[in-house]
Amino acid sequence: MKYAFIQAHSKEFRVSRLCEVLGVSSSGYYDWRDRPESVRARRNRQLVAKIRQFHKASRKIYGSPRIHQDLVDSGDQVGRNRVARLMRGHGIQSKMAKKFVITTDSKNTLQPAPDRLQRCFSTDKPDQAWVSDTTFIRTRQEWLYLAVVIDLFSRQVLGWSMSDKNNTTLVQDALRMAVWKRGKLGSVIVHSDQGSTYASTDYQKLLKSHDLVCSMSRKGECLDNAVAESFFGTLKTELVDDEDYRTQEDAKRSLFEYIEIFYNRQRRHSYLGYVSPMEFEARHAS
Repeated sequence: MKYAFIQAHSKEFRVSRLCEVLGVSSSGYYDWRDRPESVRARRNRQLVAKIRQFHKASRKIYGSPRIHQDLVDSGDQVGRNRVARLMRGHGIQSKMAKKFVITTDSKNTLQPAPDRLQRCFSTDKPDQAWVSDTTFIRTRQEWLYLAVVIDLFSRQVLGWSMSDKNNTTLVQDALRMAVWKRGKLGSVIVHSDQGSTYASTDYQKLLKSHDLVCSMSRKGECLDNAVAESFFGTLKTELVDDEDYRTQEDAKRSLFEYIEIFYNRQRRHSYLGYVSPMEFEARHAS
């Protein structure tokens, strides 16, 4: 009995049973097991390790196109299809997009400006057209409101502002930051929705004081400001939806780091050929 028990649980017995099930010889099994790792298998293993590093560095938001660009920039000669296949086989995927809520209040807008963009969201140089919008961020304390100003040329967030109040000051501060960053310009189209904050007298005066041209989406047409809406969708999918902000200060620190450190300087943007907004502008300037 003891001998039979040992035999049944020995390594050789398990191998023998496995070979019997597979219909191969024991010598063939050992030859396969002891065979050195193939060049392709070793290369795939190295690529997967790098893919995991780049995926983690991107906050797990990058899919195969951006990961592929990371690999190419790091010196790896690899095809996009191979990267996609390896990511799929190892369960490495980008976060899924989620819908977000639009916060526009245009009930009291009496005389909106014309839509000067007409859904034309591309320009051939910086500071021809900016878009602005506002969204809210949930914290355990109360809502935090975020306003941004984005350059259509590079998709860079030029100005941003955060407050516990969704008021005119919020959108003015975001615009002031954009003007401060770019300097004296004039004739830049600044597009927004018809929200009461953007239609306010104080905001309109600020635009005129810097010779900026007001443009507004049509009422109820969120696609007229699709670039700003898209940015907020990206922000919430890549950052906010995974966070549980205890305080507004926690949210402010997180949003600052995302916008200024990650989004503007590091995040690969598909519209820009998978470079960051600031790198895209630097290439254009040179």
